[in-house]
Amino acid sequence: MLVEQVWTGNAGRNFNYLLACEETGEALAIDPLDHEKCLAAARAKGWTIRQLLNTHEHRDHTGGNEPMIAATGASLLAHEKAKDTIRGIDRGLKAGDVITVGRTVELLCLDTPGHTMSHICLLSKSERPALFCGDTLFNAGAGNCHNGGRSEALYNTFAQQLAKLPGETLVYPGHDYIARNLAFTLDREPGNAKARNLLSEVERQDPAQALVTTLALEREINTFFRVSSPSVIARLREAFPDLPPEPDPKTVFLILRELRNRW
Repeated sequence: MLVEQVWTGNAGRNFNYLLACEETGEALAIDPLDHEKCLAAARAKGWTIRQLLNTHEHRDHTGGNEPMIAATGASLLAHEKAKDTIRGIDRGLKAGDVITVGRTVELLCLDTPGHTMSHICLLSKSERPALFCGDTLFNAGAGNCHNGGRSEALYNTFAQQLAKLPGETLVYPGHDYIARNLAFTLDREPGNAKARNLLSEVERQDPAQALVTTLALEREINTFFRVSSPSVIARLREAFPDLPPEPDPKTVFLILRELRNRW
């Protein structure tokens, strides 16, 4: 599988993606908000975009649908429950569905509610798995639940799905928020040396050549995976003295999500 991460450079710091079959040059575009940059990247690579996929219904992920489809004739894929919020879906997806691109690429659909209730992630069925996670999982962070989502559902997605994926899985999120998210990690866990060292690196990075993390790294630097960490819990107890001696992971996650909303 060939992966092109397209940095939009917009105010929302969006990443768009092209996934291509190395044998046929057929490609899938994921959330191609900046359709012009995506089309230019495909032309430069000699790829033909046959499919377009939206991870969820927010406009900063669907806004390029119409011009992309007009330019390529691509079919549109999205969550089966998004038919009323995303226009023109050709294939509604559910958990366990497989998307093929050309002859060599297979992508497993994960139903990952939380940021919205009709959000999907894609997991590549490749020798080294890659997760295309929209606004569910960010580098060092998690999606908010302000516009049609539920924090409890996001916790379940993290605990029951993302936490169980292999550590070597590559993480491709929908936005570049890594510096801000690492700063939040350090606010919650000041002694996290891995996060501190990484923050000094990514503050200087060019988002067009962004660091690609793994789930193993995320479990070290992402507060939302560290809900059982004694240091995270101890820091929370400073602000929430009534927190039980051994709070359950869901309680910690929901408090962290609320803190991040205001941070």
